[in-house]
Amino acid sequence: MATVELTTANFDEVTGQDGIVLVDFWASWCGPCVRFAPIYERSSEKHPDIVFGKVDTEAQQALAAKFDIRSIPTIMAVRDGIIVFAQPGALPESALESLIDQVQALDMDDVRKQLAGQS
Repeated sequence: MATVELTTANFDEVTGQDGIVLVDFWASWCGPCVRFAPIYERSSEKHPDIVFGKVDTEAQQALAAKFDIRSIPTIMAVRDGIIVFAQPGALPESALESLIDQVQALDMDDVRKQLAGQS
C-alpha cells in the first residue's frame, strides 16, 4: 500500500480507526527525512494491513505543533486510536520492522488499562 498524505482534515479520521497507523513527520528540506522516505515506502509495501501516513510539517504546521514535533523525521505509531510510540530520528529498515512487530504484539486491553490508571 502506498503512503497516505495526512492533513489536519483527515488526521483524526485516519489515526482514529482500528488497526495500526504509522506516521512519518517530515519536510522536503530535511536530508534524513529524504533518506528515510524509501525505507518507509518499502515497509508500506510489505505491510498492506498497516496505514503508512506522512505529515509534511511545512504544509501541516498545526499538526506538527499539536504533537510538539521539534525534530524531524519523527515516527509515531498509533494503534486502535492510541499513540503507542513516538520518537524523533530516521530508523534503519531493521529498526522500523522491529517497531512494527512490537506494535503488532501489544496487548491493547493492557494498554487501555494502563492509560485508565494514569488518569
